[in-house]
Amino acid sequence: MKVNFRTVFWIGAAVVVAVLLAFAFRPQPIPVDVARIERGPMRVTVSDEGRTRVRNEYVVSAPVAGRLLRVDYKPGDYAHEGDTVARILPAPPPFLDERAQEEARAAAESAEAAVSAARAEAERAEAQLGFARADLERVRELRSRDLISAEALDRAELELSVAESAAAAARDSVRIREAELAAARARIEQPAPKAGGASATVEVLAPVSGRVLRVAQESENVISAGAEIMTLGDPSNLEVVVELLSTDAVQVSPGADVLIENWGRAAEPLLGRVRLVEPYGFMKVSALGVEEQRVNVIVDFTGPPEEWSALGHGYRVEAAIVTWQRDDVIRAPVAALFRSGSSWAVFRVVDDRAVLTPVEVGRDNGNSAEVLAGLAAGDEVVLYPGERLEDGVRVRRRGDAET
Repeated sequence: MKVNFRTVFWIGAAVVVAVLLAFAFRPQPIPVDVARIERGPMRVTVSDEGRTRVRNEYVVSAPVAGRLLRVDYKPGDYAHEGDTVARILPAPPPFLDERAQEEARAAAESAEAAVSAARAEAERAEAQLGFARADLERVRELRSRDLISAEALDRAELELSVAESAAAAARDSVRIREAELAAARARIEQPAPKAGGASATVEVLAPVSGRVLRVAQESENVISAGAEIMTLGDPSNLEVVVELLSTDAVQVSPGADVLIENWGRAAEPLLGRVRLVEPYGFMKVSALGVEEQRVNVIVDFTGPPEEWSALGHGYRVEAAIVTWQRDDVIRAPVAALFRSGSSWAVFRVVDDRAVLTPVEVGRDNGNSAEVLAGLAAGDEVVLYPGERLEDGVRVRRRGDAET
């Protein structure tokens, strides 16, 4: 049988085209990022910004109102207990306006009249006292001759006692009225300044020994009583205050380990321990204007002082407080987990195919999750699985050459 060459040619061309089309439209493996399941330690933390502060801070304030003389102490200077850290010239009494002066003069005149009345009352009481004494002498003379009764003698002695009490009360009343007069006159008289103004200053003493942390008033200035002048403390005795959200603070217990990071040196994190979770929360408005309920958590440094000696009062740090940790768990990247129905799942890579695998997870710290069931150490899982990924689909590791 004679074979037509043209027929054979077109049949072969059709076969080649069919093969090329089948190769071109075959399912391509999906490129994916892969991570390996590991076994090792894991910890869960709550993190937030904190600040350092001196454990015992002492605010030195003005005991009286007046003019504060220039403060010679600078931040960082050392002050011993009892040293004079500031001097204040007490403020003179305020000047009275015309109305207040008239009221003060009227009060002084009223006090003078009261003094005159009290003195007159005292003279009357003294006169009655003299009469009572003379009368008692006459009654005693008559009683000695048995000319009057014993009752008359008792009555005369009683009248003398009453007269003595009235005279003493009148003398005390005179002293009270004289003191009121002196006070009324003082209100309208401007006291003359004392000689040697320096001797009239009030010295402000350091309550404890320590370094000056801050000088609130350095230049000479008029201040009121109770105004802050400076702050003293010991910078080598620091603690950290972390303002946690109340929902995070309930997970923290005293004694929890703390990692203090991003404090200015690229060294290992500083170590600390929670000393106190304050029982009182407070409202704070965030930078975005959101009202947040915060709780102060107090942290003590546990490392040697030379590690954190560069820190001072009010320095910013970031604190990660450990709420849970285990030394040996199976860890899976959080980026590999997704919801499948009502449970968690991952895509395992088995023989270059994605296998949908349900898993049971426990704690997670934002980067890794504790795997309780479904995976073993050494398994490979797909990171960030996309919508194209399905059970049984061929995959290739991103970066591998396509075959």
